[in-house]
Amino acid sequence: MAQVMLPSRVESLSSSGIQSIPKEYIRPKEELTSISDVFAEAKREDGPQVPTIDLADIVSEDEVVRETCRAKLKQAAEDWGVMHIVNHGIPEELMERVKKAGDAFFQLPIEEKEKHANDQGSGMIQGYGSKLANNASGQLEWEDYFFHLIFPEDKRDLSIWPKSPADYKSATEEYARLLRVLTTKVLSALSLGLGLEEDRLEKEVGGIEELLIMMKINYYPKCPQPELALGVEAHTDVSALTFILHNMVPGLQLFYEGKWVTAKCVPNSIIMHIGDTVEILSNGKYKSILHRGLVNKEKVRISWACFCEPPKDTIVLKPLPEMVSETEPALFPPRTFAQHLQYKLFRKTQTLN
Repeated sequence: MAQVMLPSRVESLSSSGIQSIPKEYIRPKEELTSISDVFAEAKREDGPQVPTIDLADIVSEDEVVRETCRAKLKQAAEDWGVMHIVNHGIPEELMERVKKAGDAFFQLPIEEKEKHANDQGSGMIQGYGSKLANNASGQLEWEDYFFHLIFPEDKRDLSIWPKSPADYKSATEEYARLLRVLTTKVLSALSLGLGLEEDRLEKEVGGIEELLIMMKINYYPKCPQPELALGVEAHTDVSALTFILHNMVPGLQLFYEGKWVTAKCVPNSIIMHIGDTVEILSNGKYKSILHRGLVNKEKVRISWACFCEPPKDTIVLKPLPEMVSETEPALFPPRTFAQHLQYKLFRKTQTLN
């Protein structure tokens, strides 16, 4: 009798009509106690809420107004390490085009999407994929994704980019360009918040020449047993900054003050995370917060995460000298970005084995 192979894509599993999910997707017992209904969680008004930061005044000509805005951004970066940002300078119409294009790609038949499949085994990580188990328990996440570099222009591999829908390329290119402007704006404010020169953090992560922006479109299909699975398991981002759009379906949770807090859906906002890279440079003054993604059985959730990353091998990440003193020793050893990635992967594998 021929062996029946499970579909390799989560979308295939979701649409197959299964009532229970394969064991590879079921989270460990200690995690299950904290997974609850995401729609109910998103409606809660009690307890801490992810801050919303209005960036309209961050470049105001009025110094007091400008400083007030920067102070709010700094406080959110120190306290939470994540925030909804509004009036960020990216037009709503463009964000909708990006979302519509990404959604249209995932509406294509799976055999069409497979033409863009990556090959993680050979190290080709850009393209269409699903998570491979990277630990002994064989744990998998309830998501498919499309991952590719979107900035700088000269480092893009357009052969990987979807040809359909027709607007995918132009919408994504324009979004990348404006996101790069926003990145400078935020890094400048964060630098000043540490008492550094305005361009210091940006220089430390590669500047306009070397800082990369990678986009990962996360597609979380409906899940028949959402109380047993996660779209993305708990992690911190390795990036300098991460910017996230989503289709207004809740799912993001942050581990804040010992509890999981569900982020609300704020119209026209971008969710921004401080990543490990900025946490390291600031010697822990800015936080890279632990977060995860829940799934549900009613609605597909899609998010567009853009990771601003330093070059892998040419820059050594370590706490800046100005952030270190006798009373505040360096909290992180020197590592390249590639070494930090390996450290996180190794540590995770060790923890889960």
